[in-house]
Amino acid sequence: MTTVEILYVGGPTAVVELGGVRLLTDPTFDAPGEYPIGSRKLVKTAGPALPPKDLAPVDAVLLSHDQHPDNLDGAGRTYLTEAPLTLSTASAYERIGAPVRALPSWEHIELPRPDGGVLRVTAVPALHGPEGSEPIVGEVTGFVLSGQGLPTVYVSGDNASLDVVRAIAGRLGPFDVAVLFAGAARTPLVPDAPLTLTSEAAARATEILGARHVVPLHFEHWGHFTQDGATLTKAFAEAGLTERLHLLEPGGSVRL
Repeated sequence: MTTVEILYVGGPTAVVELGGVRLLTDPTFDAPGEYPIGSRKLVKTAGPALPPKDLAPVDAVLLSHDQHPDNLDGAGRTYLTEAPLTLSTASAYERIGAPVRALPSWEHIELPRPDGGVLRVTAVPALHGPEGSEPIVGEVTGFVLSGQGLPTVYVSGDNASLDVVRAIAGRLGPFDVAVLFAGAARTPLVPDAPLTLTSEAAARATEILGARHVVPLHFEHWGHFTQDGATLTKAFAEAGLTERLHLLEPGGSVRL
């Protein structure tokens, strides 16, 4: 089976190469600092390991959502104008327009592979907080990557719901690789619940998905994360899943 290679840029941003197709998740390339969002602000504590100019061209951007600066920042918006295709939510298309293409949950497109095959990109649900928080946090999507002779890869986006994970596993699983946005993000917007997977939920999601490998993203580099690489390591060890966890250093990559 063809392998998948993941290059961790920082925060939610990574290059996923599968079947010769290169995809970039949630582009964030701005420097550390304070980033306003409404009457609030998010604090970025570290910049990307690589600037856009040091990344090879990609075939598409997988944008989980556009409404929060920790998933799409100023430099990321500039990057979208130069990318050949950006897949995201209907809300993102309404706000940004082209080059965003709305891909509703459970629908897919096929991207050509250099070997003559196709890479199927399927949009899947994501819930950026507890049940009922959608009107506050906005629309978010995840993605599933698949194709003949390819590993099946799940990219969660900012999802906090294990029920959503169960639905995805039931329809499209099992998975070879799960790219999970963790960090247990918390903000005053939804003060009583995490907005992304906790470390413990990430370990449970691994079991639900049947994922042989897990690469966490979006668990560091922002002040509103309440858990980190250490808590991920602990949670996966306690669940007996240490060998499945691949914590990358910024700028590092893994071939799975």
